[in-house]
Order: sequence, then C-alpha cells, then structure tokens
Amino acid sequence: MVAGLLGLATTGRHRPVEHPPLVLVGCSGGPDSLALAAVTAFFAGRGEIRAGAVVVDHQMQPGSADVAARTAEQLRALGLEPVQVRRVDVAHDGGGPEAAARAARFAALDAAARELGAETVLLGHTLDDQAESVLLGLARGSGTRSLAGMRPRRGMYARPFLQLRRDETLAICRALDLEPWHDPANSDDAYLRVRVRHTVLPFLAAELGPGVAESLARTAGILGHDADFLDGLADQEFARIAQPGPPGAETPDEVSLPEDALRALAPALRMRVLARAVVVLGGYQPSQERLGAAEALLERKGSAGPVQMAGKVGAWRISRSQAVPHDGPGYGKLVFRRSM
Repeated sequence: MVAGLLGLATTGRHRPVEHPPLVLVGCSGGPDSLALAAVTAFFAGRGEIRAGAVVVDHQMQPGSADVAARTAEQLRALGLEPVQVRRVDVAHDGGGPEAAARAARFAALDAAARELGAETVLLGHTLDDQAESVLLGLARGSGTRSLAGMRPRRGMYARPFLQLRRDETLAICRALDLEPWHDPANSDDAYLRVRVRHTVLPFLAAELGPGVAESLARTAGILGHDADFLDGLADQEFARIAQPGPPGAETPDEVSLPEDALRALAPALRMRVLARAVVVLGGYQPSQERLGAAEALLERKGSAGPVQMAGKVGAWRISRSQAVPHDGPGYGKLVFRRSM
C-alpha cells in the first residue's frame, strides 16, 4: 500500500538513490499513524526515500505537549528524521471544533512540507475511518463528494492504509513493541463519529452481516471516480467565469460569479462552482443547505443576502433596485466575500 502509492519496490535488493525524496508522516501518536510511520521507516531503510514526520499538537487536551513529545521520541527511535512538533491554535469560526482542528492541522502539515521540501505527506486513515465517513455523509444527506470519502491520493497527501482495518494497525504496533497513544476523545460518545464507530456500525454488522464496513468503503471508491470527474469539470468552469477581487491581489477578498453563466451550468457543476468560491476565500466546504441558500439568490426573489457560508464567507447579489451601473462590478453577479 505504501509502496504502491509511492512507486517503491517491495521485493528484491535495496535500491538506494542518490537524492531520495523526503516523505513526511503526519503522526498523532495513535496506532494508525504510528503503524504507518513504522512501515514508512522500513522503506526508508531501503534507500529509495527519506522518511520524516510531523506531530501536530492541537493544545485541545491537558497534557497534549507531553503526548506530542513522547510521540516524537518514538518516531526518532524508528529512524525517522527530521521529526517536527508543531503547536497550533485552533480557531473556532463557525465550522465546529472538528473542522477547525482539521484546518489547523492541515495548515501545519502544509507549512512543514514547504519548509522541509517534502514531496508527499502520508496520513494514517484506515478502511474503518472511510466507512465512518461514508455513513456520516449518508446521515447528513450529503452529496457525491462527501459520500466519496477520502481519496487515496489528493495533491501531496496520500492515505496508504485505506484498505487496512483498525485492528491490523494495532497488530503492527504490538508486533513492533510500539506504544501508541489512545485519544480519550475517541471514546467520548458526545462525538457523533464515536457513536457511529462504537454503536451504529457494530449494530449494522450484527443485523446485516459482516462486511458492512468494506461495502461502505467500496461505495466511497466508486463514487470517488465520479466526484473527481465532476470536480475537474467544475474547476474548469470556475476558472472560466470567476472574477476574483481586488484585481492583482495575491489573495482575493471576494469572488464574483456572473449569474447568467451560473444559470447555464448543470446543477451538479453549479453547486461545485459555488462551493469552490467559498473555499478559494478560505472558507470550509459548505453544506448542501448553505449551497442551496446561495443558489436561491439566483431566483431574485426575496432577500438579496447575505447568505452566511462556512468559515466567515458570505454570499449575496446586488439587487436590481439599487443604483448600480449595468456594466458595474456588482451587477448581474453573485458576490462571495470573506469577512475580516
């Protein structure tokens, strides 16, 4: 799995290269990511890659700094180098604590990869994580992208363990005498994902028979290809019609989308283009409900907005009753703007 995603040999002699690329493992200290670090260290020992790691301390639990330090120590003992511990401040801005923690974590991983010159960052998500994500998406009435779960590879991020079960990563840790950290939040029923993991999935397996998790993960794989194709088309349309502002700015503060161009798009593409505008401005992937509210602005009935999207991004249209020139920057467009 690791070898397949990185294009490495699994048999034969070691094949050291003169300048092996650096691969980082995002490691929380839990059994999944710790097992992944151990497997990655094995391939680094063959000389085809260099293996390092990043431990992100979210500072959301007492003693998190100690957990991060112990994890870094185990990673160095496995032979990973460099190993960075990055502390982050989780800012809650309307997307919920889990989304905020995820955003902070990926920002830290992005920064570490740039600083260290890494080509790939490995994440330890398993088949069980995938099945939980699909089931949560179904419960929320989500679209194709959410039901597609996590992709094995997206950009520089790779998830080699998506075909591995959680008990298998625990077995790797036991076999190598590793001491993983068990996050107490993973046993807290206050979190919906925990209830899915410990109650809903076992119930489904008992009632429907074994293989439920595998079936959900297989569904994610099937839908993933469809979602990737639609996302690619939507990215092309966004590049064609989006008007970021202010002109020439490295990071836009707003994005305007011509209403006529939006109406001409198929619904599947239109919703993705609207979501892309939010993400480009630093917001989170909006819910289907929020996207529907933004799309309703095209009907020019009732309120002209703003519609609050996820992550401090708002959407509105310029009302025809306002004194705006027909060739002005706001006329005939949906405008997405990031609040400061």
